[in-house]
Amino acid sequence: MPEPASDAQFLARNAVSCLPAGGLEAKLAAAAKEGRQLRVKLGLDPTAPDIHLGHTVVLQKLREFQDLGHRVVLIVGDYTARVGDPSGRSSTRPQLSSEEIDANARTYQEQASRILIEDPEHFELRFNGEWLDMKMEEMFRLARTATVAQMLERDDFANRYAAQEPISVLELLYPLMQGYDSVAVRADVELGGTDQTFNLLLGRDVQRSYGLPEQVVLTVPLLPGTDGVEKMSKSLGNHIGVTDTPDEMYGRTLSLPDGAMGGWYDLLLGTPEPDGVSPRDAKRALARALVERFYGAEAAAAAEEHFDRVHVRHEVPDDIPDVSLGADDPVHLPAILAEAFGVSRSDARRGLAQGGVKLDGEALGAGDVDVPAARLEGRVLQFGKRRFARLRRPEG
Repeated sequence: MPEPASDAQFLARNAVSCLPAGGLEAKLAAAAKEGRQLRVKLGLDPTAPDIHLGHTVVLQKLREFQDLGHRVVLIVGDYTARVGDPSGRSSTRPQLSSEEIDANARTYQEQASRILIEDPEHFELRFNGEWLDMKMEEMFRLARTATVAQMLERDDFANRYAAQEPISVLELLYPLMQGYDSVAVRADVELGGTDQTFNLLLGRDVQRSYGLPEQVVLTVPLLPGTDGVEKMSKSLGNHIGVTDTPDEMYGRTLSLPDGAMGGWYDLLLGTPEPDGVSPRDAKRALARALVERFYGAEAAAAAEEHFDRVHVRHEVPDDIPDVSLGADDPVHLPAILAEAFGVSRSDARRGLAQGGVKLDGEALGAGDVDVPAARLEGRVLQFGKRRFARLRRPEG
């Protein structure tokens, strides 16, 4: 039997806010009385191709609703991504092409399924292009639900306005479009990070203007990135993707500053940082647990061994790819680096200049651009800390 009070307490236990006070328990009690599921909404804009560990904090909260029998409505914002969420931004987001957005959107369901139950009884995937491709008359009605003054109460807009930074009219529409998503799917609850509080509360106003019951707003903490300071974001380069290889996931977790470990343990594993353990051992345990979560215990053990072999014992990994040197002699090394590791030639040159490229463990320099093939044949090329390739002359 559902227990609205205890279920509400459980779901809100590690949330930052659950608004309005008592609203979640009331929604749960009403749903139990009516014999129906709550519709619990999360919107994700596909502005990057990968879901990262920061996303999993709110996805895990969605899973908790599913485990209590409720229905998750995951909205892929294929239309709102064309605007760009201004939350926490100090400038207008660069516009993505339709092709980029569509390609990113295709990856989201597969990646979210690593955490959510995809049973149709408890999961619904929607794209907001279904309803935001609306007639102008309907857009006018939506635009009337808020004032410019109300929008400028947001910290990010207020700060940009005070600094005379541009704010597009399209950006002002973004929170309304997100609110209309709640109308379209008849959301009972909407989840988001703390940077989404304004948008989520505005969604209640939009629902009310359309004559619908207002959603409960539940916000979760933002996970700091691997720098331990800024929120995890692919645009900041401080992220770990849920589809990163076990070796990458393990190695990048170990780069986390000691002071940020407690938050990662709490938000990602739901446990406190272990007492009486050195920061080094606590971080290694965290890295193993994260790899095991997505890839299993065997992969976690292999990732730890790989890290120790390469970074503790300074040995070359057992399984590294071969890369052809081509027919030219001398060999243009930036081109080989680009082919072997998927970096640009300018990044390759920068890596050479900064000592980030090694040949059999010895750092190369900015002058090692065109290198005799005999110097490279059969040797191990390393780019950064964790990427290796063995150089081979073409056969024949």
